[in-house]
Amino acid sequence: MSSNKKYWKSVEELNENSSIVETLRQNEFVEEIPVEDFLGDKETLESSSTTRRDFLKYIGFSTAAASLAACEGPVIKSIPYVVQPKEIIPGVANYYATTIANGFDFANVLVKTREGRPIGIKSNKLAKSHGFGNARVNASVLGLYDSLRVKGPKKDGKNISWDDFDSEVVAKLNELAASGKQIALLTQTFASPSTARLIAEFKAKYTTANHVVYDAISESAALDAFQAKYGIRGLANYDFAKASTIVSVGADILGDWQGGGFDAGYAQGRIPHEGKMSRHIQIESNMSLAGANADKRVTVKPSMQKAVLAKLYSYVVGGSVSVSLPEQLDATVQAIASELKKAGSNGVIVTGIQDVNAQTVVLAINEFLGSKAFNVSSPILTRQGSDKAVTALVNDLKAGKVGAIIMAGVNPAYTLPNASEFTEALKNTELSVAFSMKEDETASATQYIAATPHYLESWGDVEIVKGHYSLTQPAIRPLFNTKQFQEALLK
Repeated sequence: MSSNKKYWKSVEELNENSSIVETLRQNEFVEEIPVEDFLGDKETLESSSTTRRDFLKYIGFSTAAASLAACEGPVIKSIPYVVQPKEIIPGVANYYATTIANGFDFANVLVKTREGRPIGIKSNKLAKSHGFGNARVNASVLGLYDSLRVKGPKKDGKNISWDDFDSEVVAKLNELAASGKQIALLTQTFASPSTARLIAEFKAKYTTANHVVYDAISESAALDAFQAKYGIRGLANYDFAKASTIVSVGADILGDWQGGGFDAGYAQGRIPHEGKMSRHIQIESNMSLAGANADKRVTVKPSMQKAVLAKLYSYVVGGSVSVSLPEQLDATVQAIASELKKAGSNGVIVTGIQDVNAQTVVLAINEFLGSKAFNVSSPILTRQGSDKAVTALVNDLKAGKVGAIIMAGVNPAYTLPNASEFTEALKNTELSVAFSMKEDETASATQYIAATPHYLESWGDVEIVKGHYSLTQPAIRPLFNTKQFQEALLK
């Protein structure tokens, strides 16, 4: 059954004799289309011999041609191996052992490659030490393919050759050394015996050279305390799997505290064995990963944490201290001290307080307990920075005492608290060089930028823990025109 409904757009359509209705019937479009705006001049268009039918033919042909061209994909030819290496099977991944040592993360890892391209990083569980990989380590493969990498050496923002770079820098260094000007090397922690030897040879050649190690996340207080007590600049090596009672004062032992890597031992100790597992007491201000996993969490203001440590020392080792705590907190500290004394050699205490005295107190308590989890014979060497040396260098730069500064693996113009002072002081030098993968804040402020390779393109050696050596080997040929800092030192 057909519908007799009548549709209308305006009230004017109700009047069939309306002139407006008649106009709407004759015109396809209510408003005139501005054809001239996109087809060109009206007079030229009207004088053209091209008909509407021909125009549609041309448009149709163009559309069809474009569609056909889009259907045909590019021809990519696969060239087979003339002599295929036995270790390479297309589609099957190969794994290579190497070590990441970028100044902050140090780990023995396995690199997953396919046909010569690294595509993944995972922990090397066969390594004797530091065979772990955190999220940053796992993601480090992305840095290899970073489009913002510096692709070659630069001088004042312009590309130059390595020959020109080497000759100009060496000539300027010789000139400054002859005039007695100070030459500063500001580097990350390499933890590399071979690199340490190269730097020593560089300092022997340029007698005015001074090497300063800078860690963006400093552990200078812990290093100073350990060096003063045991004669070596390193960090105490803790194995929490050997502890039944763990006390942490402001140290996120499951995070990046002292470079991280303690979570594996901690997890092992938390596995119930014969009805027992480690007990973890966390004393801190802000919530941390370690605090969230602790059996007992005590919140203490940062300003009171050193007093808590002093009281713990008094209750565990003996002697009196000139600090006092609120009654309730003091009772809690006494109870914690009793647990530590009861645990004896199975107890351990750590701290993240950046104070030499606080770090010294922790070393003394662990030594008194004879803690099995506390290892000083094989310290961790992944932090070597000195806050005092960095401060002295910045002051020398500001005073104009430094003639040349060569930086490798650091970005002090961004990470230093007084970064603006450092950047301004760089202008007082006659030569400034940055060995960097990126044109970061520091590299942008120097005269020369030396493009460095990714660790997956590099050779090297690393001593993460004293007496334990690891090798860094390339998993791919260098993608860009780069040079390692160590190779440049040989010049």
